Amino acid sequence: MLHHVEIYVANIEKSRLFWSELLEELSYELYQTWNEGFSYKFGETYLVFVQTEEPFLSEGYHRKRIGLNHLAFHGGTKKRVDDFRAKLKAKGIKLLYEDRFPFAGGKNHYAVFFEDPDGMKVEICTEVTI
Repeated sequence: MLHHVEIYVANIEKSRLFWSELLEELSYELYQTWNEGFSYKFGETYLVFVQTEEPFLSEGYHRKRIGLNHLAFHGGTKKRVDDFRAKLKAKGIKLLYEDRFPFAGGKNHYAVFFEDPDGMKVEICTEVTI
């Protein structure tokens, strides 16, 4: 079982606003908070977000480089995935693969894909039988 994932971010406050709302809607609970970071926990697994130190900011993040490509979360139902999509659109969050929604991940994989403030791909999905 996965214990935790630690993600370095370019702007901790932008990331805090984005991830806090999203994770709380996914039933994660605030676990830790400090000036340079915060974490959210669900069960025994938690996600940690930490401010990247200045000398390392210039490279930025891109999901096609070596390292983490994206995070995917269980959405529960198609309706819940659709509700997330509507909220994301209303907030102006960049959605990915809109031309293939909701099956960009495959014919039995109902999902919305979008980007966090650093451009990391995030997915909320559910499996469906067609």
